[in-house]
Amino acid sequence: MDREHAPPTDARRRLPRTDVLLADPRLDAAAVRLGRRLVKDVVAGVQAQARSGEVPVDEIADRAVAALPATASALRPVINATGVLLHTNLGRAALSPAARDAVLAASGTTDVELDLATGVRARRGRSALDALLRAVPAAEAAHVVNNGAAALVLAATALARGRDIIVSRGEMVEIGDGFRLPDLLVSTGARLREVGTTNRTPPADYAAAVGPDTGFILKVHPSNFRVTGFTREASVAELAPLGVPVVADIGSGLLTPEPALPDEPDATTWLRAGAALVTASGDKLLGGPQCGLLLGAADLVRTLARHPLARALRVDKLTLAALEATVRGPLSPTVTALRADPRALRGRAERLVGKLRADGVDCRAVDTEAVVGGGGAPGVTLPSAAVSLPAAYAARLRGTEPAVMARVEDGRCLLDLRAVPEDADAELASAVRRVAPETGS
Repeated sequence: MDREHAPPTDARRRLPRTDVLLADPRLDAAAVRLGRRLVKDVVAGVQAQARSGEVPVDEIADRAVAALPATASALRPVINATGVLLHTNLGRAALSPAARDAVLAASGTTDVELDLATGVRARRGRSALDALLRAVPAAEAAHVVNNGAAALVLAATALARGRDIIVSRGEMVEIGDGFRLPDLLVSTGARLREVGTTNRTPPADYAAAVGPDTGFILKVHPSNFRVTGFTREASVAELAPLGVPVVADIGSGLLTPEPALPDEPDATTWLRAGAALVTASGDKLLGGPQCGLLLGAADLVRTLARHPLARALRVDKLTLAALEATVRGPLSPTVTALRADPRALRGRAERLVGKLRADGVDCRAVDTEAVVGGGGAPGVTLPSAAVSLPAAYAARLRGTEPAVMARVEDGRCLLDLRAVPEDADAELASAVRRVAPETGS
């Protein structure tokens, strides 16, 4: 057969070798930034698409460059437009710019456990602990562990192993993902002494249970549900005179009263009411990193900090840096969202709608309601505003960069602005524009 009439060669047979592709200056530079293995995996994925005919052979390098992640982590940034301020699946509280800067500064070697003036070992995380004590003067001492559940586990292990923890039946909560407070506490070797009923546990029930084997009374704020109607619960002030320590779990992490949530307990108020120890989470209403806070009497905190389990539960330098910057720094994104003016949110929604409609997007501004989430302020709703789009947008927006997480309600995709920083509005609008043609708008 002469060359003029030979069948055309399949372009896929001209697939460039991996080493040739990795020599592309753009991919070579990415290998330095992201790691050669990661870049090689991306290239291999695009080569596989080319073999199946999905990608033209001469576009492999370009497609590989476009497919490279921003970082070497698979975690993707997400704009939280769900209307849930502390969305557990999205990592709860977003850190403030000050906290992010602190994490970056602490990511190298740092004086987390060193006194630079003397060159000798120093108290770990001392500046973060000092920041907590300045924020909560009612606490004599502070300690930090890796999450809120760990704070309770450490308290139960150090103070009540082989002894009784007195707790109301109405406060035997499940804290999420099937983890139940009773199981958590029993795992420490403590015995639970349940008192009262689901809806009523007056102080007398606790007083009758106090004895020589009592480790402490546990007061739990039921932060993810409410019991209403014929109810009675004992306050910290009523439990403090009973002769044993009161360990109070406030859950949501407020250090001081929050005007936007007047019924949500805070560490300062409960310590002043007589709690010997308050435990809380750092990544909820405090707006910081995931950690567990222990605040209270110096002797109790010292006992906890010196317990062998404390070493297994300690936090790293990045958490300490983020926590300190959150406590000392400007308002966190969580507090900013919590205190947002509904009228301002409505104005933002209308401005976004005006811009998107000019591009032919089917949308409208609507009033809606947001919630705190993250196991905080159950039953409390926050007036908000949203951009309403056809329901099909919800799935497509999850595929954008950054991803946008909305909620679908009454057959519409709602981009609730309560938890979206105002400086992210332009990015949000761009994401909508990118998917609009594909939804038939």
